[in-house]
Formats: sequence, structure tokens, C-alpha cells
Amino acid sequence: MGIFEHKAAVVRNDEVAPSTFLMELESPSIASAAKPGQFVMLRVWGGIDPLLRRPFSICSTGKGTILLLYRVVGKGTRVMAETEAGTQLSVLGPLGRGFEPPGTGEDCLLVAGGMGIAPLAFLARSWEDKSVSFMAGYGTASQIIASEHMGIHGIEIALATDDGSAGFHGPVTGLLEGALEREGKKIVYSCGPAAMLKRVASLCREKQVDCQVSLETVMACGLGACQGCAVPAAAGAGKNTYHVCQDGPVFSGLSIDWEKL
Repeated sequence: MGIFEHKAAVVRNDEVAPSTFLMELESPSIASAAKPGQFVMLRVWGGIDPLLRRPFSICSTGKGTILLLYRVVGKGTRVMAETEAGTQLSVLGPLGRGFEPPGTGEDCLLVAGGMGIAPLAFLARSWEDKSVSFMAGYGTASQIIASEHMGIHGIEIALATDDGSAGFHGPVTGLLEGALEREGKKIVYSCGPAAMLKRVASLCREKQVDCQVSLETVMACGLGACQGCAVPAAAGAGKNTYHVCQDGPVFSGLSIDWEKL
């Protein structure tokens, strides 16, 4: 499938948690081509400031639409939050390498940290016929994004909060530790902050469980031209660095040098 660049109309732009929004864009070409774990580059308005596109994981696809999850953290996302339905935005995608499907009989453990829930929500919706356990961690209860907002049905999400205001008191990796103790063949899919992914990769290495991680990083082009999204490769990878936009954003948890990231 190809990469498409076009103007996409905003269908809706809803606040689903404090400073956290879901934007739905009309994009039949990207919606039909996108795979879980891929992303788009979005120009958030037609002016020159902010000029560069922003990367956003695809949260789900509908009938000719794509859904993007974002949190207001800077000028670009502040502009996005004020965007009204009907506005035309330039979008490029789908980009990057997505998640690889599990092997026969493998239980899928999905581990999300904060906004890392976006690509895993797409994954969960795409693999409704598979055995899926979903864990999501947040700083506090007010940041939790309800599963129905992202179209996740029939899958219970186990919650963890750093302050104990909802679900397990502690990092979401605490839930993963328990899940890895259960019997059966497993594979882990994870997205979130680098420190969380480092712990996920370490736990999976200890238990000899395959894991795929989706890295969140700043990038300017999404096509490998700017070289701005380089991350260190683990020893034996055959290269010193990966470029998240092309080699990823999904990697084997063992392929990244977490100590240098």
C-alpha cells in the first residue's frame, strides 16, 4: 500500500480528558491502507508557525476516517485543540512499520503508558478474534481515557495510576509482572514513555517473552530525510542507530540500546 498526502477535513475534535483530545479526519485512502502501529504526519494549520508537521499514531480507522489522540503540550497541539469541524488539514501517511501479528496460540499482552494507548487501541480493535489482555497506566485518574472513546469494545482494560487514584497503585509494569507469571505462551506489545518501555523490555527478557515496542519521539519529516529521529541500536544489530520513522516506530524490545536512549 502507498503513502498519501492530501487535505483532510476534520470530522470532530473532542476533549475526552483534561487537555486530551480525539481528532477524527476524513481520509479514505489512509484509512484503508493503515496498519496498527503506523502513524501520520499532520500539518496543524495552514500558516508558517508552527511550520513542521507533527507525528501522531493512528488510534483507529473508521469508514473513510482516521482517529488521532493528542494531548495539549505546546503551540502545535494548542492550535489543534482550537480546530473546528470542517477545517482542512494536510496529512501524510500511513508511515512507518507497524506491529507484527502474534504466533498461533500466543496470548497478546498490551501495555500502554499514557498517550501510548493510541496505537494499542488500534491493535486491540484489529485483533478482536485473538486472546488480548490490555493494561494502561496513567499519572492520575483524571487522565484516564475511556475505552469507548477509542472504539474498544469487549476488552477490559486493567488500569494503573502512579498516585493510586484508580486501579493498581504504581506503574503499569507492575501489572505486567503479574501477567507474565501466568501460564501459557505470550507476546507483549507496548507503547509509552522510554523509561516504561525499558522496563517492559527488561521484564520480557527475563521471562524470555517476545515483545514489540512502539517508540514515541520527535520527528520533522516522517520519511527519513531529516535524520532527526535516530535512536541507538543494541549491540549486534548490524547498525549503530535506527530511524524511528522508517525502521519503526515498532521495534523488537531487544533491538534497542535502552541504556543510551
